[in-house]
Amino acid sequence: MKKLFKFIGIILLLLIVAGGLYYFINNKPLPKGEQGKEADALATKMLNALNIDAYKKTEVLKWSFRGEHSYRWYKQENIVHISWANYKVTLHTNAPNKSEVYVDGNITNKPELVKQAQDFFNNDSFWLIAPYKVFDSGTERRIVKHEGKDALLITYTSGGSTPGDSYLWILDDNYLPTSFKMWTSIIPIGGVAATWSDLKNTASGIKLPTKHTLSLFGMEINMGDVKAYNEKADELADKILKAIKHKAYKNTRYLEWSFAGKRSFKWDKEKNVADVSWDSILVNLDTRNTQKSTVYINNKKQEVIDTAIVKKAWNIFNNDSFWLVAPHKLFENGIIRSIQQVDDKDVLLVKYTTGGSTPGDSYLWLLDSNYVPKSYKMFVPSMKMDGVSATWQDWITTKSGTLLPTNHTFGNGRILSMGTVKGYN
Repeated sequence: MKKLFKFIGIILLLLIVAGGLYYFINNKPLPKGEQGKEADALATKMLNALNIDAYKKTEVLKWSFRGEHSYRWYKQENIVHISWANYKVTLHTNAPNKSEVYVDGNITNKPELVKQAQDFFNNDSFWLIAPYKVFDSGTERRIVKHEGKDALLITYTSGGSTPGDSYLWILDDNYLPTSFKMWTSIIPIGGVAATWSDLKNTASGIKLPTKHTLSLFGMEINMGDVKAYNEKADELADKILKAIKHKAYKNTRYLEWSFAGKRSFKWDKEKNVADVSWDSILVNLDTRNTQKSTVYINNKKQEVIDTAIVKKAWNIFNNDSFWLVAPHKLFENGIIRSIQQVDDKDVLLVKYTTGGSTPGDSYLWLLDSNYVPKSYKMFVPSMKMDGVSATWQDWITTKSGTLLPTNHTFGNGRILSMGTVKGYN
């Protein structure tokens, strides 16, 4: 028996020594940094890289934490549905006393579960959206040199479940966070690192992590099937499409129109080919593979295609077709939809992140009582447009049954005519 106790004592001593060595080797002191404008500027660059505007407009976030806690967060309403084990809590983050608790599907009064849900949410949401919180109330920002580059040290002096924690954000050359180091009350070793690199592009336009790997024994934190989307914005976009008979548009094969009397078009949507004509030029434009396009000058086919003319036809088609069918493109790839308030009414803000000639443009759609677009405001940085207005008017029902506009009017009274608009099969 004495030998057994002696053996156990030796094992415990070895574990203590090993733990002490691990702590001595891996524990890092909290770095010192400088507060002020430079630190705030670095934080702002990180937020811009993360698309903070899209995050602010994001309506719903869904994720899980290590397969144990599941979340659906209605961010604008400050309500989050949290479930674990046989519990479900509808947590009102700004008014916890309004929260509802369910055990095995039955509503009950258990304040301790509300508190537990709050703690879960504070921790688990941090692993999802921490970089967006660098200007939260009670935060301090410092700029720190890390491996010769600027890093951002954030200290939470209040808020959450563990005020006093600090996080050092490591950024890439585009100011996107790639990892962070932690000094927290929960983890006794200072400077434990975690990745922030397994990112997913979401429907609301923000990037969210799907998992994290910690330097502490290679531990992995899985965030589940991460989603972020704008439910109300999508519902409003659906109402617009229904109002302008989008199903009929999808089935429409041919569209014909002109643009300000200068250019004419006949578009075969089924074959993805558009005849684009201006002056003495006609381009039979293959919209999916412009190299297959053909060029006619004075009705004579060019044996050697002038790529500059094809490129011009492509740009003309992108611009001029947008003025005809933009409301029908609300759910195309690379489009972020969000809700904005104008005169106490919901309007649809649409941002094009890819495609077309000028990705990055945004359009704010204003609607009539039937959800048909009546005007929009244009935000086009490349053309220095910041809220320029144009009407969408004189809608017609085409032979194919869809709605298309025939005229637009700008704020200066200039009219842009789409000519004789046709849609048929």
